Formats: sequence, C-alpha cells, structure tokens
Amino acid sequence: MPGPPPQPTNTPTPHLVAVLVVEPTVGFDMAIPPVVLGAATDEDENPLYEVHTCGVSTGGVAATTGYTVIPEYGPELLARADTVIVPGTRIPGPRQNGRLPPDLAAALATIRPDARIVSICTGAFVLGAAGILDGRRATTHWQFADRFRALYPNVLLDENQLFIVDGNVWSSAGLAAGIDLCLHLIRTDHGSAVANGAARYCVVPPWREGGQSQFIERQVPEAGSDGTAPTRRWALHHLDRDLDLNSLAAHAHMSVRTFTRRFKAETGMAPGAWILQQRVRHARHLLETTDLPIDEVARSAGLGTSASLRHHMRLELGVPPLAYRKTFRKRETLEKA
Repeated sequence: MPGPPPQPTNTPTPHLVAVLVVEPTVGFDMAIPPVVLGAATDEDENPLYEVHTCGVSTGGVAATTGYTVIPEYGPELLARADTVIVPGTRIPGPRQNGRLPPDLAAALATIRPDARIVSICTGAFVLGAAGILDGRRATTHWQFADRFRALYPNVLLDENQLFIVDGNVWSSAGLAAGIDLCLHLIRTDHGSAVANGAARYCVVPPWREGGQSQFIERQVPEAGSDGTAPTRRWALHHLDRDLDLNSLAAHAHMSVRTFTRRFKAETGMAPGAWILQQRVRHARHLLETTDLPIDEVARSAGLGTSASLRHHMRLELGVPPLAYRKTFRKRETLEKA
C-alpha cells in the first residue's frame, strides 16, 4: 500500500503518528489520537501531526462495542512513524498470559529505535508483553492494575497517575486519560498555546489536576459479626473521634497485639492506615454531597484542620479539597454555593 500523500513543499512536514489498532480494539481509545492530535495546528492552521490508523493486516478489526474498524494501512506504517500509539484492547494473549501473537510481535519489532511509543489504557498490556515497559514507569486503567502486575512484574506500575512519561515511552490510564496524554504530547512538542488551542477545539480542559486515584472506587470491607468487623463498623460511624489503637482494641475486647494481627489479616492494612483511608473517603463524600466549609469537612472526617485535609488529599488523590469538590459536585449543589 502506498505511503501517506506527500506534503506541499510550502508547508512544514507534520509529525507522523501511527495508531496501531489491535483486535478487539476499544473504539473510544482509538478515536482519541486522530481527534486530539488532529486539532493541533500552527499559526497558519497547518496540521502539526499526520495521524493514520494501521493494523497487523489491512483487514477489518473488531471493536469492543459492536462495529468493525478498517485501518488505513498495514504494519508497514510502523517503520516510518515518529510516534506509535497503541489504544486499549482486549486481546487475549497480552491480557491473559503475557504473550504476543507472532504477527503482532513482528509488527512491533519494526518500530524505529528513536520513535516515541505510547499506550492508552489497556494498550499497556501490549507494550508489557513486548518487553517495551520492562524497567520503566508506566500506568494503565486502575481496574486492571493487579492483573498487569502479575503478568509484568518488571514494570514499575503506578495506577494513580493519569499518564506517565518515561523517556520515549509514554502510557496513560483508563479511557479519557488518553486525552490528557495526547494534550501533554502536543504541549511537549509545541508548547502550551498549541495544546490549549487543541483542548478548546475538543471542548476539554487543557490540564486536569491530580491523578487516576481520585476516580478509583475503594469499597469498604463488608462488616460481619466476627473478628474486627464490628469495630470497623463502629469506627465508620465515629470518624470524628480520636480512634487510636488502644481505643479500637478495647472496643473489640482484644489486646492491642491481637487486634492489630487480626485487623491486618482481615483487611490487608494496619489499623491506622485503614482509619486514615476511611477518613479521606468520608471527606470525599462530604465534599461531593454537602456545602460544608472545608474546616468543617476536616473536623467531621476526623482529620482535624483544613491544612491536614489538604495534605492527605494531595497525598492520596493528588488534588486539594476545593479542586476535588469542583470536579465532583452536582450542578444543583454548585448553584447553591
């Protein structure tokens, strides 16, 4: 198949981006690079990126949401691309046993050594199976982090980040985090003004504060009637109190040593760490659903002061309380403020 059409001599040569569509592809992820990077132009409105889809063949690629994608090119595009992007995919090998199909492995092997390699969401499993992420920091969708670690223990996974840049290898978290990554790619290549223009065209924020951790649903363990569960249930209703280890153990009618051992066996966490997690979680709930001042949110959650709340939210979620409230409060709540 012929390569991309030559550019007119009076315009700059755009950066060539190959979006490698791996079956079954996540259609949302696949659409992000052409839309976001395609919105980046110079002052004369010349495109700064030339974005094309490709596959391991030129045949149709099934998407996860009921349609088929026809890539523009076969794998030959990878050898010429300046940037290769692998969107999310549910391909069985990399997602289940850590192995690449031979045709996909051969295609990835043609990527230039100096090319930038990018994954969106579960596309990281493909890069992991290819060994591209070994020894590097990377991220993927938080929901699949445990599976990723089990398959690729040599990757320094951090599922709390929206995206991670490690040299020429970039990765983003789940789904819409691919937008954040593509905007940062533009920002890195061409500056904030160009990235902001692309963001305005796509009607998205040019930069989101925080990381993926603010979107992770952390369930409270089920509280039964045995072990430390009744004390955990009691603590959840008294987070504004001083819940030190002695008081928790006394409530459970156990020694401190026994309580600590049982608590960690049942929850996987030390009591103090668990209490802090629940306090931050409760503070998030109050920020999302009430108009309480930040000081009152901190007091009600047992975190003491607004400074303490800001510290712990930045540490765990990457965002301060006001930014979190702005992101998650319902419209009617904002209108009352």
